[in-house]
Amino acid sequence: MRWIVVGPGAVGGYFGARLIAAGEEVSFLARGRTLEALRAKGLQVDSVLGDLTLPKVKASGVPAELGKADVVLVAVKGWQLDGSLDAIAEFARGGATIMPLLNGVDAESVLLTRVPRKQLMLGLCAILSTVAEPGHIRHFGMVPSFRFGEIDNSPSARAANTLAALKRAGVDAAIPPNIHVALWEKYMFIAGLGSVSAAARTPVGEVRSTPATRELLERAVREIHTLGRACGVALADDAVARTLAFIAKLPPEGTTSMQRDLAQGKRSELDLLTGSAVRIGREKGVPTPVHETLYAVLLPSELAARKAAANS
Repeated sequence: MRWIVVGPGAVGGYFGARLIAAGEEVSFLARGRTLEALRAKGLQVDSVLGDLTLPKVKASGVPAELGKADVVLVAVKGWQLDGSLDAIAEFARGGATIMPLLNGVDAESVLLTRVPRKQLMLGLCAILSTVAEPGHIRHFGMVPSFRFGEIDNSPSARAANTLAALKRAGVDAAIPPNIHVALWEKYMFIAGLGSVSAAARTPVGEVRSTPATRELLERAVREIHTLGRACGVALADDAVARTLAFIAKLPPEGTTSMQRDLAQGKRSELDLLTGSAVRIGREKGVPTPVHETLYAVLLPSELAARKAAANS
């Protein structure tokens, strides 16, 4: 299969490297320092599952130079999606299936403004990884998982082919019975833990072991569960308990991307995660006091990071 990864960062870089190592044809759409690094020295992945060194990879900042693809993995940050839409639409016009791996639950509606519904599959992943430097990914915990499916959850040849390719690459991949439920279950996890850990400025172990933040975390997860059901998503009664059980098994030193970004003075996915919960709550008439408070607490740091980025 032919793949294009839009955004070869901590997520796209990791999965792209695994696919290349398995013999798949993978190209990267990148820009700035990341594009320079990929062209100069390739892609390096340090992983608890085995390191990968790819001294030469195909990368460009011009979509037309990458040609056509069977599947385009969109792995940019949520706030970068709008700026990537022209390139994604160009790949779609070439016949590619577009699969977002973004956090949150907003990517589908955004992409459908530029991508025909029949060319969109929905995806998500779970991975503890970070960018050590452009072109150098560090995967530091848990076995990464990859879940995806058709918007209507129907079986398809392209989904089966994609699954087979991912499994050949050694990726823990599966097609869940309902991709929308899977997306909202991840949203429960990442919005809840991301918001609380960023506000507490502590890794997951300390969030879990401190009674006050542990209770706040549970309330945050429950709010997302309630929102999902209000949106018509068939979240199970035990989804909150399973989410908290999953968090309980994470490495205690683990941190979320939102926490790391805000701590480093970088722009984060605050609006995509916490802010979206507040927005959806207001649209559906569902109170979200925990996420409203966490959003207000974190917003000054987020705005400072945006200002610094604009002035750099």
